[in-house]
Amino acid sequence: MSSAPGGKPRPNGPRRRDRHGRGMRGPLAPSHVPIARSRGERFDDLVLDAVDRLRPKWGDQLSSVEFAVEDVPPVAELLDGPGRLSSDPIPFGRVQSPTAASPAVVIIYRRPLEARARDRDTLGTLVHDVVVEQVATLLGLSPETVDPGYDDRH
Repeated sequence: MSSAPGGKPRPNGPRRRDRHGRGMRGPLAPSHVPIARSRGERFDDLVLDAVDRLRPKWGDQLSSVEFAVEDVPPVAELLDGPGRLSSDPIPFGRVQSPTAASPAVVIIYRRPLEARARDRDTLGTLVHDVVVEQVATLLGLSPETVDPGYDDRH
């Protein structure tokens, strides 16, 4: 044991609080509770849920497709000419076509969708719609064909 200022013994090991009794005391919630998951992890779950809703009808076509989440679109998608931002809205997702070396990839952008959503339910609906739109683009179909409920929301 070492001693703290004032001669009081202090146990060795990490300090859990600073000398004024403030600071980190431990995790706010146990790791198995949903509140302990990060915003990014919760967003990933929304994307997976949207893909799972499409699998019963489109499972064969989606079996070789990878789904990814990125925080924001790359700058190259936002630029129009030398150094000017395009007048198009910020994209919510994109599709990378398959090549001989890699499968098709559907990429969903987390931050633009979070900024657009009012609450978690709205975010879930937006994520589902963007996944449907990107899958429709990949398959060369209309979003209404991929998800018949899409037309009701738009």
